[in-house]
Amino acid sequence: MALFTKEEALKYHSVWRTGKIETVPIKPCRNQKDLSLAYSPGVAQACLEIAADPENVWKYTNRGNLVAVVSNGTAVLGLGNIGPKAGKPVMEGKGVLFKIFADIDVYDINLATLDPEKVIETVKLLEPTFGAINLEDIKAPECFEIEQRLIEMMDIPVFHDDQHGTAIISGAGILNAVEIAGKRIEDLKIVVSGAGAAAIACSKFYIALGVDPANIAMFDSKGHIHAGRTGLHPTKAQFAQKQAYANLAEAFKGADVFLGLSTKGLVSKDMVASMGKNPIIFAMANPDPEIPYHDAKDARPDAIMGTGRSDFPNQVNNVSGFPFIFRGALDVGSKRINEEMKMAAAKSLAALAKEPVPVEVMDMYGEKDVKFGIDYVIPKALDFRMLEWEAPAVAKAAMDTGVAKIKIDLEQYKKDLRARIDASHKRIDAYVATYNYDF
Repeated sequence: MALFTKEEALKYHSVWRTGKIETVPIKPCRNQKDLSLAYSPGVAQACLEIAADPENVWKYTNRGNLVAVVSNGTAVLGLGNIGPKAGKPVMEGKGVLFKIFADIDVYDINLATLDPEKVIETVKLLEPTFGAINLEDIKAPECFEIEQRLIEMMDIPVFHDDQHGTAIISGAGILNAVEIAGKRIEDLKIVVSGAGAAAIACSKFYIALGVDPANIAMFDSKGHIHAGRTGLHPTKAQFAQKQAYANLAEAFKGADVFLGLSTKGLVSKDMVASMGKNPIIFAMANPDPEIPYHDAKDARPDAIMGTGRSDFPNQVNNVSGFPFIFRGALDVGSKRINEEMKMAAAKSLAALAKEPVPVEVMDMYGEKDVKFGIDYVIPKALDFRMLEWEAPAVAKAAMDTGVAKIKIDLEQYKKDLRARIDASHKRIDAYVATYNYDF
């Protein structure tokens, strides 16, 4: 059942002030002294301190809490290449999620170019303004080169969430699912439908978790990626198997895991029925999965099933990752979001799923008995505890691997995070209430 109508969605975006975000001053400007401190001549003192030592930019500006969400609109949600203007509502939405879940400020940067070189050049030029870069909805294979080159060129974190967010969240689910299913991660036979940014990143992340690359059968729009195919982009060629499958159904036979990042209707009940014991199915096509949840569970009641939807168990939602990953990285002044930090994020989520679920979280979903098991291998996307579990894990990994510029007391940090987000929510709630929105 739909949670909203088309009219409600459009009203949400257009009523009163259009869009979803605005810039709000956080220092007073009510009299002559305030004005002189905010701008001229008082601002010169901060400028001179930064000119004397560029590192002071973190002390005297908002750079340390400011992320750029950058897109050219070439791979927007399930909508495809709709361009930077049509993609802007999504980028604003990303800004809302950063703020609500982790108190991180965002400017959305929507670029009118299909040229990877121009994207790279533009983002690099933005470095003095931002503490980190979130690349968003940029199509494959260009997204791989754009991210990698910017990581090499910039001294702040660059993170393409479409790749790594899905990988981290589903990776947490895989860690718990194999435990419940009684499988060994190194033995998993995985079928992947889709060969875009998320599918490639997920597959690489699973390999980092211990999956044998030879056991990953990846399919794109032309079929199975195998050694006999020509003209494969290097990002796909790395997953070319020696054995060639005639079709997706053939690969499903005896498989342990299905990862769907493609389109609805590609998987049948018979295909699911042919999988191995206690299959793990993450069908994440948006908004409709490769096979409907109830069809998959009807075919295999023993399946551990996850989708991208909030109305079924085990939702794989990137909001369970990026706000807290960036929060941890920003708070220790990390220069990178490296593999160890991504792994720490996944393991922290996997561990959190084993903890008792607060009543408040269950109430948000209208559920009464949520506990670790076949229908709960990933924390709920609205679980407020993720901030205190994931951000410190990421911060610790940054410090342990030498990419952090700031050392923090992790126990105190956890307490400070809760106080910070509570205060942020009070400000936001009070502000939004002044508009008297009615949806």
